[in-house]
Amino acid sequence: MNSNSEISRSWLLVNAMHHEQFDVAAKSRADEIILDVEDAVDPKFKGEALEKVINWLNDEGTGWVRINDYTTDFWRQDLDGLKGVKGLKGVMLAKTETASQVTETYAALGSTLPVIALVESALGIEDSREIASAKGAYRLAFGSGDYRRDTGTSVDDLAMAYPRSKLVVASRIGNLPGPIDGPTVGSNHAVLREKSELAVALGMTGKLCLDTSQLAVINETICPTVADVTWAHDFISDFEARGRVIRDGSDLPRLGRAEKIMKLANAFNISPR
Repeated sequence: MNSNSEISRSWLLVNAMHHEQFDVAAKSRADEIILDVEDAVDPKFKGEALEKVINWLNDEGTGWVRINDYTTDFWRQDLDGLKGVKGLKGVMLAKTETASQVTETYAALGSTLPVIALVESALGIEDSREIASAKGAYRLAFGSGDYRRDTGTSVDDLAMAYPRSKLVVASRIGNLPGPIDGPTVGSNHAVLREKSELAVALGMTGKLCLDTSQLAVINETICPTVADVTWAHDFISDFEARGRVIRDGSDLPRLGRAEKIMKLANAFNISPR
């Protein structure tokens, strides 16, 4: 897993009832793993699932946990169980709709662990600017399936561009990394690549997934290309060689883009040609 979650690309959701998959997921190509005690788990098994997660995290495991939403009784149960757990990197708060839900989750975990706000409804999308600015908010993520169910929106790219763009703009205003896109269901890697490329074009910088077979495609797509890295490397080298002198109004924006690309290239071991 990647040590810098701010730039992590692939976020693998793992059903918390499937304890045998925890180690497999941790050894996979996923930048991050999220043990899911929310939608993946039947209500009557949520306590058992949480116990499996706590035991694994306390026994040298490391990862995130998708907890139940604030409006349920399970929210408090999840937080009480997870507080102080050794390998917990942070939580993903399901069905986030208000900034206060983020801040209360953050406080309940001792105000030390980050909260990824999973936005899955019309209200959440419209209030995403406040959510992104909430104390404890780390990144925004898009619960695309539940959003479509809530709004009646189709899976069409144009129809789904608005909520994705709202999360991108909200993240920028809240000074957060780019948001994490929802999963693409299915085994067609061409479709997955197309959807990942669209997410990147809109300004998203990560993607949820449900299957380890999708990880390589996501990691490759949500990453600077060799051509991008080569351009950034050459631009910075030239800029330094001329004493960092600004020639025109395009230099500073291009420098900012080049530095961002090189940060990612260094993190993901992409070399210029």
